[in-house]
Amino acid sequence: MSHTEAAPGSSLSAHRRGRELAEATDGRVADVLVVGLGATGAGAALDAAARGLDVVAVDAHDLAFGTSRWSSKLIHGGLRYLASAQFDVAHESAVERGVLMTRTAPHLVAAQPFVLPLTPLVSRAQTSLAWAGFRAGDMLRLAARTPRQVLPAPRRLSATEARHLAPAVRASGLRGGLLSWDGKVTDDARLVTALARTAAGYGARVLTRVRALELTGSGARIRDELTGEEGEIRARAVINATGVWAGALADGIRIRPSRGTHLVLRSERLGTLPAGLHIPIPGETNRFVLVLPQGDGRVYVGLTDEPVDGGIPDVPEVPETDIGFLLDVLGSILDVPVSRDEVVGAFAGLRPLLDTSAHDGPDGGPARTSDISRRHAVLTSPDGVTTVVGGKLTTYRRMAQDAVDAAAEARGLRVGPSPTASLPLVGAAAPGRLRALSAPRHLVRRYGTEAVAVHALAAQDPALAEPVLPGHPVTRAELLWAVRHEGALDEADLLDRRTRIGLVPEDRAEVLPIAREILNRTAAPRP
Repeated sequence: MSHTEAAPGSSLSAHRRGRELAEATDGRVADVLVVGLGATGAGAALDAAARGLDVVAVDAHDLAFGTSRWSSKLIHGGLRYLASAQFDVAHESAVERGVLMTRTAPHLVAAQPFVLPLTPLVSRAQTSLAWAGFRAGDMLRLAARTPRQVLPAPRRLSATEARHLAPAVRASGLRGGLLSWDGKVTDDARLVTALARTAAGYGARVLTRVRALELTGSGARIRDELTGEEGEIRARAVINATGVWAGALADGIRIRPSRGTHLVLRSERLGTLPAGLHIPIPGETNRFVLVLPQGDGRVYVGLTDEPVDGGIPDVPEVPETDIGFLLDVLGSILDVPVSRDEVVGAFAGLRPLLDTSAHDGPDGGPARTSDISRRHAVLTSPDGVTTVVGGKLTTYRRMAQDAVDAAAEARGLRVGPSPTASLPLVGAAAPGRLRALSAPRHLVRRYGTEAVAVHALAAQDPALAEPVLPGHPVTRAELLWAVRHEGALDEADLLDRRTRIGLVPEDRAEVLPIAREILNRTAAPRP
């Protein structure tokens, strides 16, 4: 691979999409059709392709268009599930976190420190409970065989140490803090892009803007959302990985969506944050509001866990009640509370929780969505469609593996075991090799070994080295790379998913002309 090329076979582009859509609808029969290109669907496409199956994967919108781009960007070790005695889910989360951090995506997933400030609002009993939880979380790390040098041990902090790591926290009454560690992905949508491109490198046809209108066990009726033309994709096995929309394509699937809202603040509002923050929610024993520094001039504050009734929108709206709740909890630890007009953006995602019972709460009514298990389920309908629902971002790989296993068994496909627990994604490399790359650090954190190729674009054309926005690290070269190699087809793909500029509407409006300029540039024949 030259310094200006993507990993062999992994590039996604408008030209490749057109060619492969024509192939997928010409009457041939693929081994597996995957519907939905969030983390689980892209993971299923990779899992099936890596086992040697002929795969077509489609999404009505874009890579990571749905829930997978709205997470806290955390790769959880399962601590919360210990508190509710979901030991199997907790262990699975810790194992999958270790897989991402040490084998499949060490360029995208790294350790994130968190401080729980011991303010007067945190009682001694709460402190003891939280400390016991962090120690139990460290035992999960040990059970998952994640090395200590990857995830350091939790420890107690003095008030001075806590203030150093969390300078915005009110000093009055602060008696110290608790330091813990978890995994954090640079960008959840970038993880999905890496999954899809790695699947493409194994021969999968990854097709965005292709809507499945109807599913059967032998394929789907589809519509090309760019042209309006309809067609059919035939397959021996079909996997429905559409998350909160799964029930619209498969009978008998009941989802209870839960809304998780995050606020976006400018980094300077909270000062330098070497660590994230855990802020206990009043009246809750194992729920926190998280303060999550992003390293790009922004900080996220989240998240809520509220049931969603009625129809499921493509892009969830953020209610003012969620914003007020998060600001209230955040303000409980700050010297100067954050005002509503300092919130520069907000986003919400819908968790696809499986509804297993209509009356499972303590009072005989429906349980709170925060109490519903995060276990995933793989269900096969009478006509042979395999649906995977539930779960969370951290465990996408295991969900994908289980879905492919179930689909292969249901449809009589002969496959070997999944190789994805040790299969590096595009850009992955050992930490030592990543540190030695001749490219800016912010590019290495987003592209891994391909950072050299992205940087080389800017070396060829100095204008491409310019940041698209003052104070934000994304360059014009990254937008060009996204169009040439990451399947970005329009401005929204560039600003809302390949980069996260669009999370702040003011920033999005400022960069929109540059995104259009890059798209126009790539539309012309390249010399």
